[in-house]
Order: sequence, then structure tokens, then C-alpha cells
Amino acid sequence: MAATKKILLEIIALSHSVTQSNNYAVVLGEVNGNRRLPIVIGGYEAQAIAVSMERMIPNRPLTHDLFKNTLDSFDIHIREIIINDLIEGIFYAHLICDRNGEVIEIDSRTSDALAMAVRFDCPIYTYDHILDSAGVVLELDIEESADEPSGNQSGYYASKTSEELNQMLDDALLDENYEKAAEIRDEIKRRKGTS
Repeated sequence: MAATKKILLEIIALSHSVTQSNNYAVVLGEVNGNRRLPIVIGGYEAQAIAVSMERMIPNRPLTHDLFKNTLDSFDIHIREIIINDLIEGIFYAHLICDRNGEVIEIDSRTSDALAMAVRFDCPIYTYDHILDSAGVVLELDIEESADEPSGNQSGYYASKTSEELNQMLDDALLDENYEKAAEIRDEIKRRKGTS
């Protein structure tokens, strides 16, 4: 069997799934290409990805943080993740780990693999046959609409004072509502950018 070339991906967007309620879609984009790979994931996994991407520190470690801390304690590093198969609409992935020069491959759900990739800041790969089967070629820049806050909360937050926003951010973090916290933090960042 000939070696298959890995294709580097990056996380482009994380949004509510259009096709499945109560689920989210993470959109992976081909680096130096125009193909996108949308993957439907659960709310918990979406939260785990968003928390790490936004550099939020939860009050208690989430499961993926616990797993990262455990791997770190045993000097195991995730070098890359590979979305290596697509069977009957389900994506499969492997964590490619390194421990003292020994390469270890661990089977993983794709959503968990992505949550670990953002924590280890490691590359995400897939293969052509997966992009051919499930990828889409975007001619228009649709990612921008996926980045808009859910429920159009941006106007609501814009009407709040800085003190109110900081209090709301603290409350959202205490409630472990990281999606809301990210929206509030975006508004705080927007204000700092314009001042």
C-alpha cells in the first residue's frame, strides 16, 4: 500500500449545527487550500474546544484538562492528531504521542482528539480520501457568519457598562457557561480595541 500524504488542517469555526439541534459543528479548513471539513460534535466537546481556544481557565479542570495534566505528569506529549477514517458518516482519529522518543498511537473520538489538539497546540491532519468524501469546497467566505454570537447577543452586551460586563464574565465562569463567557470576553476585547 502506497504512503498516503497527510493534509494539514486548522480549526476555522465552531458553531451550532444547522442539521442537528443540541449539537455543534467544528469546521476544519485545509491549510493552503480551500476545502473545509465540517464535523458535528456534542455540546460538551464543543465547550471543551472553545474553553481552550479562548484560553479560559475554568474553576475546576475539565475532563480534557485532566487528561492533559495526566499525560504531562507521565512525560507523554501529543505530537499530532490524525483524522484517519470515515465510516458510515462517523469520523475516526488517532492521537500520535511521544514518550522519550517512543511513538504511541491512541485511538480517539474525533471531537476528543480536537479538544486535545488545542490543549497541546499540535497539528491536525487528515487524508485526501476523507476530504473528498466529506469535505466541501468553499467559494464564499461563510466562516464569518459561523463566528457570530449565538442568539445575537452582541447588541445586548454592547449596551452594558464595563463593570457590568466584568461581573457578567465572572458569573458566567462561575456557572461554567463558557460559551456565554466567550461572547462577553469578545465584547470586552472589542472595547479595548477601540479605546
